Amino acid sequence: MLKLLTLLLSSAKFAKLAVTGGTMLLSVFVYAVFFGWWYAVGFVLMLLLHELGHYIAARRRGLDVGLPTFIPFVGAWVQLKDRPHDAETEAYVGLGGPLLGTVAAAAVYYLGLDRDSTLLVAIAYAGFILNLFNLIPLPPFDGGRITAVLGPRIWFLGVPILVALFLYRPNPLLLIVALLAGPQLLAAWRHDPNAPEAKAYYEVGRAIRWRYTTWYLGLAAFLALMAYDAHEILAGIRDAGGGA
Repeated sequence: MLKLLTLLLSSAKFAKLAVTGGTMLLSVFVYAVFFGWWYAVGFVLMLLLHELGHYIAARRRGLDVGLPTFIPFVGAWVQLKDRPHDAETEAYVGLGGPLLGTVAAAAVYYLGLDRDSTLLVAIAYAGFILNLFNLIPLPPFDGGRITAVLGPRIWFLGVPILVALFLYRPNPLLLIVALLAGPQLLAAWRHDPNAPEAKAYYEVGRAIRWRYTTWYLGLAAFLALMAYDAHEILAGIRDAGGGA
């Protein structure tokens, strides 16, 4: 029995699960200090489902991908150990997270309305904002991956959005994102669409471009509307001084 336990503890798969589970629990604990236990659990589950969307999409495309890792007040991520073969694959993996995350947030939202639960609506609101935020068309956001099918120079559209967010609500995390995006933007500026490697990676059909553009804009619009509705409900409850 001891030998079996030692083998289990030393296995790489167990170690990966331990990292995911351990960082999840740490995140729940930290968020609970500020927002309460049930909200913390719900929010971390929103993060988990978002990242599982990326994980499932990557596995469906045959890419080697790690399990989610969490850092409080930073978020979560899955590590792609294989580079996507082309821009369409990158967009597919990028879309997986916001898509599953949006489905999860919408399910919690309507459950919250059905149960008249302020807590569930608040968790859903966090999910809507989380997934909408990730659709900023700038790497390392998911929006940067999705819009890669339109060419890397589309990423410059994300710069004014990031600046506006920082001016609206200054946050050190946005500065970190800007630093991470810098090298990618420089590469986009130098991008030569006629270079053989660029053609091999970014050249996709018009139908594919339209499909991902439709998904991207539709998802962004849906999330914006749902976030607004959830915010109005929470604001009304706060003004009334009630809620469950």
